[in-house]
Amino acid sequence: MSAALVMLSDAWNAIPELMRTTGLILVVVVLLIISVAMLTLAERKVIGYMQARIGPNRVGKGWLQPFADVFKLLMKEIILPANASKFLFLLAPVLSVMAAFATWAVVPFSPEFVFADIDAGLLYILALTSMGVYGIIIAGWATNSKYAFLGAMRSAAQMVAYEIAMGFALIGVLMAAGSLNLGEIIRAQQGGALSWYWFWLFPLFLVYFISGLAETNRAPFDVAEGESEIVAGFHVEYSGATFATLFALPEYANMILVSLLTSLFFFGGWLSPFDGYLGAHTLLAKPGFFWLMLKTFFFLFVFLWVRATFPRYRYDQIMRLGWKVLLPVTLVWLAVEGVLAYLEVGPWAK
Repeated sequence: MSAALVMLSDAWNAIPELMRTTGLILVVVVLLIISVAMLTLAERKVIGYMQARIGPNRVGKGWLQPFADVFKLLMKEIILPANASKFLFLLAPVLSVMAAFATWAVVPFSPEFVFADIDAGLLYILALTSMGVYGIIIAGWATNSKYAFLGAMRSAAQMVAYEIAMGFALIGVLMAAGSLNLGEIIRAQQGGALSWYWFWLFPLFLVYFISGLAETNRAPFDVAEGESEIVAGFHVEYSGATFATLFALPEYANMILVSLLTSLFFFGGWLSPFDGYLGAHTLLAKPGFFWLMLKTFFFLFVFLWVRATFPRYRYDQIMRLGWKVLLPVTLVWLAVEGVLAYLEVGPWAK
């Protein structure tokens, strides 16, 4: 067995680095797309269970329903409105998918595996997550529809409002870790569950997760679909594959990303909760991808739980929460964090 592993390792190392990296990127992208498909099934099953409904149970007893949905979308006709800007109409889905997928380049999946271990990883994530706004605005503008344009403006205003609060929450993480490198942010939380930043930055953790819900247009912040207009918002003119790449795929990919980043920034990422409490060589104390996956699954479940529980907010309530509640909370806690750093308490103890 060991000889076979050595041979596989030698064969892998013999492949040029560019080809190895390209192959790994393709593997991650395919796994992410499959995860998006299965998340749509999990959402319908979990919410169905919470609301005493059955959920999907026909195609492959429900398990193949996401793939049936994909085939249906791919087979539908892509309609280009007569007065739309064809180039911008097709560019919007490309921008949305690029922003949703390119962010994964700096995500550390384990202590040993990250595509780009750059020092400005946090800044890179903030820059790319902001790109999603452009896809929404262009989609609403390019269709030459007033309903789509109003939906785009509404969604863009919401995303900008909550991105500011999210950015300030991550400044708190930067102050605690002293680094923009995601791997260093995780390593700065070593020492067990009480050393993770959720304990010292709890208000910022709540602000970040709530802003993540709003960023992904998830309930109770899903005002992209304006019921007063009986239309779907900025993507009302999109159909088939363009609808899937503009709305469905980026939304669910961003749900996974926000859940994963919440785990990285506030819950130790791939660190074990038993780190520091059990021996370093104990299996449960070892860091790894398993812990990151487990934490990500938990926050994805919270995404679904929130959708099944809370009613949709009015638009004025959403904007008030972003500007008058979450933003002041982050500013106040950053001041508190500065005092804790001055007193050398918690993560700032020397």
